[in-house]
Amino acid sequence: MIRVLLADDHPVVRAGLRGMLAAEPDIEVAGEAASGPEAVARARTGGYDVILMDLRMPGGDGAAATEHILAADPDARVLILTTYEADADILRAVEAVTTAIERGLLPPPGANR
Repeated sequence: MIRVLLADDHPVVRAGLRGMLAAEPDIEVAGEAASGPEAVARARTGGYDVILMDLRMPGGDGAAATEHILAADPDARVLILTTYEADADILRAVEAVTTAIERGLLPPPGANR
């Protein structure tokens, strides 16, 4: 069973994702978060195989939350979801992963763990 944490500030989006994932027999939506800080707090409780993270959320965005999550758990799997097309938004998510690699929290691409 793949346990998923949904992190998005829009309840309708979370409901849609939850409904879509409910159709998959080997996926369980095990938690939800409506802000970046809430996603970080829920991720720290552990037990999630994948975190679906929105980039823009009030009170703390998904890029910063991703950086905090990866700093606490380098094995966390975070999948960024966004409807925004601005390069700056996407760049911040990439920078969060790059920062984790530079700090030695994640291995560089292609490295064996």
